[in-house]
Amino acid sequence: MIRVLLALLSLTQPLQAEPLRLAVTTSFNNSGLADHLLPAIRDETGLEVALLVVGTGQALRLGAAGDVDAVLVHDAAAEEAFVAAGHATHRREIMYNDFVLLGPVDDPAGLGAATSAVEAFAAIANGRVPFVSRGDDSGTHKAELRLWDAAGIDPDGPWYRPVGAGMGAALNTATAMQAYILSDRASWLNFGNREGMALLFEGDPALFNQYAFLPVNPVRHPHVDAAGAARLEDWLVSDRARTLIDGHRIAGAATFTWNATR
Repeated sequence: MIRVLLALLSLTQPLQAEPLRLAVTTSFNNSGLADHLLPAIRDETGLEVALLVVGTGQALRLGAAGDVDAVLVHDAAAEEAFVAAGHATHRREIMYNDFVLLGPVDDPAGLGAATSAVEAFAAIANGRVPFVSRGDDSGTHKAELRLWDAAGIDPDGPWYRPVGAGMGAALNTATAMQAYILSDRASWLNFGNREGMALLFEGDPALFNQYAFLPVNPVRHPHVDAAGAARLEDWLVSDRARTLIDGHRIAGAATFTWNATR
């Protein structure tokens, strides 16, 4: 009888909509911005967003397989290729921050005297001082590889330490080793384990870090929630999103700047 009553009761309850599956970068999550935005998204759109927190490369692979409804990532070249291959309907820029070079406070490679990111990377390689790479095909990892390439350096040897991990784990490894590392600014601002580490180089235009939203193509994957992805995109380019994104700060410093086009 109890089972029958429970079954009848369940028929009277409204069905819960499936959450919108959004693959996001570890930096987006590590910054605390996700916790800042998701309650407003739920209250103002009715969307329950389930985050899959991975590197950009893995996020795009999840999108290509139809395992998520949309992705929010930061590697423009890979995103454009993703759209060109038909995996997403389009690419929409949402916000940006920048990358920063961190390292031990005594700065053995002398990054404080560098005039460009390429010069800073060359100083690290020339000094053979420890450098921790995420090594995980993330947007941050790809940005790092572009900077090595621009410096004409193929990083190799015991001083170069790929960890195959997200931003938080990589930052912890760099702190433990007192090594240099490239990080997005938001993750560094929200990182608590800073003993002996400092921000040593910033401000080069080459360190610009754009984030974009890509809805998975429903023609290729009919099961994806295209309507939900469109509703989320509309919210992300709204004045409300601009206020929340621009207003998110850690110790008074902005983590991201909204720059969506309507």
